[in-house]
Amino acid sequence: MTVFRVAGPGDFDQILRLYRQLNPTDPVLDDGTDAAAFKQILDSPGLSLFVLEDRGTVVASAYLNVIPNLTRSAAPYAVIENVIVDQAFRGSGFGKRLMASTLQAAWNAGCYKAMLMTGSRDPATHGFYRACGFAGDAKTAYLARPS
Repeated sequence: MTVFRVAGPGDFDQILRLYRQLNPTDPVLDDGTDAAAFKQILDSPGLSLFVLEDRGTVVASAYLNVIPNLTRSAAPYAVIENVIVDQAFRGSGFGKRLMASTLQAAWNAGCYKAMLMTGSRDPATHGFYRACGFAGDAKTAYLARPS
């Protein structure tokens, strides 16, 4: 049985396993800062860390940030980040289910739009997001990093 749900404290290790697939060059933290960040994520209003669990294993995850807004009749908007499906389960439909459920959570929160960015240059990744209802030509994204 597959379940879409909000992540809980017991999901920490499985989510880290997925994020190591998403960003394999990230350093492994052994000082507890990752656990502290995970607790902060779980405790943050407006931020949901969702998981898709299949037979007791977390197979996919995504963040949903619901951001208050003063435009668009004060309707919030959503930013979806850190979308990952376990490599062993890609192509199984879990990604589409994760995205459909995450978008539904945004619509249920009253969001007038949902945005995401991807660093992937893989055409299949872009095709996946288009198949999930995202338009790649609606906005232009810019990214700044500290120097």
